[in-house]
Amino acid sequence: MINPSAHGWIDKFFAEQRLLPHPFPESELAFYTQTRATGFIFGHTISFDSTHPIDTNSRLPQEISKIGLLNTLYQMFRWEKQTDESELFITEAVGFYNSLITKGFNPLQKMLPSTTPSHKLEKILHDRVQTNEDLITKNFSHAITNALLFIDVLAFKQYLEKGSISDKYFNKIEGIVMSIVSLSLKTKTNISPHDVLLLKLFDASVRYTKFSTTAIKTIDDLELSYLQNDLEKLYMIDLAGISLWSDEKVENEERYFLYKLGESLSIDDSLVLSSITFINSFIANHKKEIPYFNYSNPVKHFYDQTSDSVVVLINRNKKRLLKEISQSKELMQLLAKSTHKDLDKEEKKKIKRQLLDVCKSIPSLTIFLLPGGSLLLPLLIKFIPTLLPSSFNENIED
Repeated sequence: MINPSAHGWIDKFFAEQRLLPHPFPESELAFYTQTRATGFIFGHTISFDSTHPIDTNSRLPQEISKIGLLNTLYQMFRWEKQTDESELFITEAVGFYNSLITKGFNPLQKMLPSTTPSHKLEKILHDRVQTNEDLITKNFSHAITNALLFIDVLAFKQYLEKGSISDKYFNKIEGIVMSIVSLSLKTKTNISPHDVLLLKLFDASVRYTKFSTTAIKTIDDLELSYLQNDLEKLYMIDLAGISLWSDEKVENEERYFLYKLGESLSIDDSLVLSSITFINSFIANHKKEIPYFNYSNPVKHFYDQTSDSVVVLINRNKKRLLKEISQSKELMQLLAKSTHKDLDKEEKKKIKRQLLDVCKSIPSLTIFLLPGGSLLLPLLIKFIPTLLPSSFNENIED
């Protein structure tokens, strides 16, 4: 299984995907429909458009986003170039992102010249899935990643077709996205807490523009002439649709807004209806998993998401963790005692101090050493007994 948190994962990704042939998209609409079905364009990937299955279980949110971005860029490349040549794709992708350096993004400046193209792309994708602000990650959930990654795919399409990308492209597309999303929210008959959060998420995902919503009052105020490609237009319809969704339906006034937007974009009504139908189904099936639809109890959501990530990290480093813990007789005794008896204040301090020392020796667990990371230690302590030999856990049964 590929691990996007470790070096070499892109090479392994392509080694696995070469095992089975993958048909080329029949059209741009087919490419978009297949991509939309994965959830990637909504910032919540549930699957991947690949013939060789890629599991989403036991992966961190950022890892899923990395795979989703890589695979979607690759499928766009396959459609444009009609080839599966992964080495050429990697070269094109690195060249594309390298061309953005003068536009305020320089992921390669700290990399050694000898670094392989695939390793360069790994570093780039790691940077791209991050949001620009800590506001959401502090107040909502650390699991949030860049929700507008599909703009990279749209820009990559331009780059593949023309060999370059306009200085204005990202500014224009991001500005239009924020205009449409903010106007969509103004159109809603009922504003919910998740609507505000969704707007903050999009605002934290833009890289090249900061947008003021005051000038946009109607669809006629939108500057849509820059959108020339059907993929760009369909993307705008879908982002408007997910912004308008609430209470498991889209109200009549909101449907009218979407059809009016579709008319302004020269998008057929059937495609607008398809967007509405898909979004209703997608959210109905995955609402509990989508971070920005869980605002009703953000503290619980944060804890649940953090617990899931901690479990993933612990399971991945189980052998190393057990080895380090077993080298401390006192720590083992305290952990055993904690399974059947409350520890006193001094004992708790000893466990905390010794576990932090253990985490220092395991790179993947340095999350516990970051500011605020010690607050996650109870989660680590909770799961450790389940990883230890059965003889250790007899204390729990007793």
